[in-house]
Amino acid sequence: TAGDPRTDYPVTLLRLALAKSGGQFTLQPTRETMLQGRALSELAAGSGSPRVVWSMTSREREKALLPIRIRIYKGLIGWRIPLINKQTPDLLKGVSSLDDLKLLRTAQGHDWPDTEILRAAQLNVSGVVGYESLFNMLHTRRIDYFPRSLAEVWAELKVHSAKDLILDPHVVIHYDTAFYYFVNNQDTALAQAIERGLEAAIADGSFDRLFYQHYASLIKRAELDKRVIIELPNPLLPPETPLGRKELWFRPAKAGLTAR
Repeated sequence: TAGDPRTDYPVTLLRLALAKSGGQFTLQPTRETMLQGRALSELAAGSGSPRVVWSMTSREREKALLPIRIRIYKGLIGWRIPLINKQTPDLLKGVSSLDDLKLLRTAQGHDWPDTEILRAAQLNVSGVVGYESLFNMLHTRRIDYFPRSLAEVWAELKVHSAKDLILDPHVVIHYDTAFYYFVNNQDTALAQAIERGLEAAIADGSFDRLFYQHYASLIKRAELDKRVIIELPNPLLPPETPLGRKELWFRPAKAGLTAR
């Protein structure tokens, strides 16, 4: 949505990367707010607006677009805390396995990779057109819960404070995922510049400093060590994903976290 506070970090990181790339760049937003599907389609078409989009990766997206395979959120997008309705505060208290979760209704954006990931795990998920519609569905209890990333959920809860939504304190859903900057397949010089700048930021520590400046307090606030972790496979993760680069991944620091 317009003025979405969740754009602050990826824009700041992109600005940092471009500043370290050695090139001269100016960032400006598209003239109108776009749904994710349209933004990716226009990027693939090479319309010139936009030239950079950040999004969760998938095999399909990496065929249509050129990814810069450095995780913007260090995998934090794959740690999902359920939003629930205030009228059902203990909805997930007894959930201890994936089978328990299958009994409940959820929803995601119809063009989000998350929808396919949840469906592959045989969860009861509806694909919905319109980001705001998802919060309205939870408000009216047409769905039971709405899993949102640790990086996003508190900002979303604040924006939708009038809809009687709260965070579930019992469960976290996790799947390995990567959120990348994407450019058009022909825009190789820009891709190289972004990658060069991100690698420089990783090397000098400024990437991690920016990441934890934005998310350290949220990670602590999530209290992952007190939650049941429901682990889901991600069949959409491309084989080129650099899983071996441990410095690109967030992992909970506390020992003893086990997935169900």
